[in-house]
Amino acid sequence: MSNQQRAGGAATAAPDTASGCCPTLLTTPLDQEEAVELARVFKALGDPVRLRLLSMIASQAGGEVCVCDLTPAFDLAQPTISHHLKLLREAGLIAAERRGTWVYYRLLPAATDRLAAVLTRRTAPAART
Repeated sequence: MSNQQRAGGAATAAPDTASGCCPTLLTTPLDQEEAVELARVFKALGDPVRLRLLSMIASQAGGEVCVCDLTPAFDLAQPTISHHLKLLREAGLIAAERRGTWVYYRLLPAATDRLAAVLTRRTAPAART
């Protein structure tokens, strides 16, 4: 029996998430493993350079972008950009593919969909008066 049913309210079925398996923060407390994994992803997103890089990759028409197109957008050395991209890869947010001398990056939509699902409220917020 759910907490809502015990409280006398009608239980509502939670809509499926993108992967169909991830509870939201409002429905189920995170276990230790989930919290560690999500913290790593949020830490990767907690830097403005990495957030901009992810946005640039995600918004690229065609789904991928060459590192040669990312680097000029920042007043940072190429090794610094590569370090930020490595952290985004390690967090599971992007994938990379080397083609000759260049590396192409693409968003991993399942990762961002999972974040969105975890943060989504399952019930509509009460209207404020």
